[in-house]
Amino acid sequence: MTLWGGRFDSAPDEVLWAYTVDTSDRRLLPDDIRGSQAHVAMLVARELLSPDEGAALQQGLTEIAREASDGRFGWLESDEDVHSAVERRLGEIVGPVAGKLHTGRSRNDQVCLDLRLYLSRSGREQIKGLARFAGMLVDKAEEVGDTIVPSYTHLQQAQAVPLAHHLLAYAEMLRRDAERMSGAVGRIEVSPLGAGASGGSSLPIDPLTSTQALGWSWHFVNSMDAVGSRDFVSEYAFCAAQAMVHLSRLAEELILWATTEFGWVTFEDAHTTGSSALPHKKNPDIAELVRGRTAAAIGDLTTVMVMQKGLPMTYNRDLQEDKRAVFHIDDTLAGSLGALGALMSGARFSPPPPSSWVTALDLAEALVLRGVPFREAHEAVGGLVSTLVAEGRDLASATESELVAADGRFIPTDVALLDVEASVRRRMSPGGGSFENVQRQISWIREALAKTLSE
Repeated sequence: MTLWGGRFDSAPDEVLWAYTVDTSDRRLLPDDIRGSQAHVAMLVARELLSPDEGAALQQGLTEIAREASDGRFGWLESDEDVHSAVERRLGEIVGPVAGKLHTGRSRNDQVCLDLRLYLSRSGREQIKGLARFAGMLVDKAEEVGDTIVPSYTHLQQAQAVPLAHHLLAYAEMLRRDAERMSGAVGRIEVSPLGAGASGGSSLPIDPLTSTQALGWSWHFVNSMDAVGSRDFVSEYAFCAAQAMVHLSRLAEELILWATTEFGWVTFEDAHTTGSSALPHKKNPDIAELVRGRTAAAIGDLTTVMVMQKGLPMTYNRDLQEDKRAVFHIDDTLAGSLGALGALMSGARFSPPPPSSWVTALDLAEALVLRGVPFREAHEAVGGLVSTLVAEGRDLASATESELVAADGRFIPTDVALLDVEASVRRRMSPGGGSFENVQRQISWIREALAKTLSE
């Protein structure tokens, strides 16, 4: 069934049908029904449908909703899209009055609404998934307690930090992702119903009434923008892609940490795979696939963006291609959150202690507190490091006399600064990697996640 055959003398050719029909929009079925119910409510309120006609249409749409929910809705090969399938099935249930469903509406504003409805409900689920993942990372941070690891810059050991601080960095990333998605959902929930094909309608329709029937607060202000713009799809895709990039960074570290060379973490057997040739292997395939699928997610975002770049106003069929891309990135994020969350929740951490080099900055800052310019302090400690490296020693082996010999502004008791745990405890700058700051972060992130979920 098509919604446009009146001016044509022949049916669509098989080539046209095969190339232009995209069945991926079938997942919009509940959204198309919900949008149609709101539209019918508006038509009745504006007396474009009689109460009896409206009741018949609502009854039929409710029956279709039940069929959709129960998995009983029957798709036909002749259904051009989800809209024509719903109208076809509605006609089977209520008869000719189904032909009045499309009064004052175009597929252009209809498909835009369906997509907004879908992204609204899916986005809310993604917010929950992101918040749950961030919360799991907070739980894991509490679980590892006061375990100390090196932080890294340039993949070289930098400063000693609590492992919890490292995990909470990812929790904060995912918290922002949830917050970002929440903001996007707020902008997605703007009804385009009433924009029509491009310029509105001569019928006395009321976009506010259908908007209120949807439970939303806002409707379009420019009909051409309403049907011709897909920036809300781009924003959703960006939110999903950015979250995937954060998951990919975590996945990469989990992969590194699970190597023999790092030896920081082990995963449950149920969440890892083996090798067909190497009996000793235990592979973190979930993390590797998250890292790999992030590339496709970025590709989906690129598809949505490039698709729009040269489109004239208003609706063009190119916009049909946004659905496959945004559905794919949506599925990728949801699946990755679930799988990587399972892998991470069963992770057992037992990292080796950092090297003593991570306390080098503590030595320099001790001189700074005595009024020494930082560049001079940096040079003094650098010279000591160079000497020790040449002798095949680490910083912890430095003696009181060697420290004072490196720079006369050191005092013998400064050797206590070379203790890694003491280094962590001294680092009290706000947001820094001390045990006290970790506890503050845990409390703050939990409160922020609760607020995001409540909104």
